[in-house]
Amino acid sequence: MARICVFCASSERIDPVHVELGYAVGREIARRGHDLVWGGASVGTMGSVARGVRDGGRHTLGVIPEVMLPMEVADADADELVVTVDMRERKGRMDVAADGFLALPGGIGTLEELLEIWVGATIGLHTKPVVVLDPSGVYAPLHELVERLVGQGFVRPEAARAVAWERDVMEALDTLESGIEAPPLSRRGPAPADAVEEILEAEP
Repeated sequence: MARICVFCASSERIDPVHVELGYAVGREIARRGHDLVWGGASVGTMGSVARGVRDGGRHTLGVIPEVMLPMEVADADADELVVTVDMRERKGRMDVAADGFLALPGGIGTLEELLEIWVGATIGLHTKPVVVLDPSGVYAPLHELVERLVGQGFVRPEAARAVAWERDVMEALDTLESGIEAPPLSRRGPAPADAVEEILEAEP
């Protein structure tokens, strides 16, 4: 059993296909015997992932900042709901609680979560697997941008490989499980000295 952190959208304006994807992901997480860590909202993809996990009989831990309680509609059905002071505390609580990270299509909040946990993996702050599940190609421009940055020397090839890109729910969770089960030293090598430059550039 592992705790999977899912980064995804709380928007209710998105195509229902993404909400359906969230539910399918939640059910598959539960079917495999895992629990969920997520942003604590009951709407959008966030809500559907949590419902899928609970419908499958597994535990859901939501983490939501005070300021977003009225915006994201906190999930009253969460098995555990942690309310944090701000976004930094929210991400920290989610990061510590999770054994692996799965990003679904989402907005700038999802992108922020994905990029921060991605950078953490590249500089050795954690050895947990990070997977992007993108069946409809929402993140294709991001994936292409990263490859361009690698080609121009801004991103190390091994840093780009710190995230796996998948288009199928089963394959995404297979990849996550493989990363969680791998011995820590086999997941990532030590961060090279020039990785410090990347984290400094990523800081606001």
